[in-house]
Amino acid sequence: MENPAEAQAGALAESQAAPQTQDLPSPHLTPDAVPVGTPLAWPIADSDGTLLFASGAILATTDERKFLFDNFHPHRGDLLDTATQPESQTDHPADTTGKLTLKDMHLTIGALIGIRSQLGSGAPMHPCRIIGFAPNQALFVTPPLQDGRILPLSLGENIEIVAIASHAVFRFVCTVEAVCRAPFDYVVLSKPGVVRRLRERKSIRVHAHLAVRFGIGETGDSYEGLGLAKSISALGMSLTASWTLGAVGERLRVAFCVKSAELQTEIQTTAVIRNVQKGSAPGEPSTHGLELDQLDAAQQMAMKVFVFDRQDDVQYWSNGLK
Repeated sequence: MENPAEAQAGALAESQAAPQTQDLPSPHLTPDAVPVGTPLAWPIADSDGTLLFASGAILATTDERKFLFDNFHPHRGDLLDTATQPESQTDHPADTTGKLTLKDMHLTIGALIGIRSQLGSGAPMHPCRIIGFAPNQALFVTPPLQDGRILPLSLGENIEIVAIASHAVFRFVCTVEAVCRAPFDYVVLSKPGVVRRLRERKSIRVHAHLAVRFGIGETGDSYEGLGLAKSISALGMSLTASWTLGAVGERLRVAFCVKSAELQTEIQTTAVIRNVQKGSAPGEPSTHGLELDQLDAAQQMAMKVFVFDRQDDVQYWSNGLK
């Protein structure tokens, strides 16, 4: 028969030898875990680490809390793995005014470009893709297509090219150096001539899903709520919020993060309300057309990168001709 004292001592030794575990709270939040009308004890972040509400912020109404969970995946920001959270980058140097080269454009294999004859100003651009670069900066591209057929190009012909890179749109001229049929169809273009950076059109707007913190008025140190930008341009956005934020002509403070393959920037600026579409029923969100009116050079570049990375390139060049 086992000695009770020995059994108790053995159980104690096993418990001390076993690894001690402690259940950590889950970062995932439920609506019941988020208070309304009282300051938050911790920050709320989206699942990718994007800050939605800072610690101490107050959700004013249950409608605002419902909007938060309907449009995002709220987590406790203090419990998210910091290694997965995005790092803010606000210092992106402006481009110099010197002569731009092929290297400065940061074009990549597979990049979509548009081509048209230099003689045909006003003609639509025809899409093709970059398939290689030569040491002398010549370009290898797929033949441009017109109505599904290869566009005829002549040796020595000068052609105009629009290239949408990761951070800007460029226009330049090349000379057709070779039109090859074997081992497959491709075209060799000369080193780009004078490269010009193009400005983006205000009318270009792309779909988005950006968390935007907002504050009422042009001045202030905190943000009163959270909205969702469903579309965005280089100079503005369509912002949906759980309540109407102001009248046309009034100003807001906004903060959000834009990310692309090469750039991630936290933007804090002011915006003018240009139009308002109120919800059709009580409790339905309102949509606001905002113009961002105080972007610095780095913020303007970040906005353009975001739009360029998502726009329909062919539609941009040819006004809808596919």
